[in-house]
Amino acid sequence: MYISVLKSKLHQARITGKNVEYAGSLSVDERLMKAVGLVAHERIVVANIRNGERFETYVIPAPAESGTIGLNGAAARLGEPGDEIIVMAFALVTPDETVTPRVAVLDERNRIVSLK
Repeated sequence: MYISVLKSKLHQARITGKNVEYAGSLSVDERLMKAVGLVAHERIVVANIRNGERFETYVIPAPAESGTIGLNGAAARLGEPGDEIIVMAFALVTPDETVTPRVAVLDERNRIVSLK
């Protein structure tokens, strides 16, 4: 049996842009991805703190140090630039395995304030 546990989290990330015409996904500053262990094309769950929308998509790298958090495709209809979101990724583990989530809290410019 496997259980799904939190492995990576970007807390209070701010949406910097959106592109409805893109095929899909969430663009994330590659530096932020590395900080919490997100992998390109990994499935993620996104929760919009402002409007309560919650959706699933995948992450694609944006240029490092850009601060980019961009909604793409259908997800672009679920938030606006400036909205705070939570980005979460999960791992499948056996009940005996222990995973310590890597969590980054971000400021208004998507810079890391704290990292656990």
